[in-house]
Amino acid sequence: MDCPVILTDGAKKEIKRLMQSDDVPENYALRIGVKGGGCSGLSYILGFDEKTEKDDEFILENIRIIMEKGHGMYLVGMEIDYHNGLNNRGFIYNNPNATETCGCGTSFSAS
Repeated sequence: MDCPVILTDGAKKEIKRLMQSDDVPENYALRIGVKGGGCSGLSYILGFDEKTEKDDEFILENIRIIMEKGHGMYLVGMEIDYHNGLNNRGFIYNNPNATETCGCGTSFSAS
């Protein structure tokens, strides 16, 4: 099964850097998902976690990605980028399923 999200080269580089830090246990994977809340109704989840029975697992260039099965419909086709500039630093979400976003860039709504 193909991964429903796209990671840019910048995002992959930063995720691999974070995975190699001492703070992330070896058995953890990158969790991508959504949760209720935020300015527009849903917020993105991006962090390291253990896989559960509710998750699908994907491998993208040696990065283990886990996602709750029901979250794919909100995230399919989403691109995650990482910027490390003076004015813009952090992960950027470009989600084609978002019908509305807020100024913070981490909250959206989908119909």
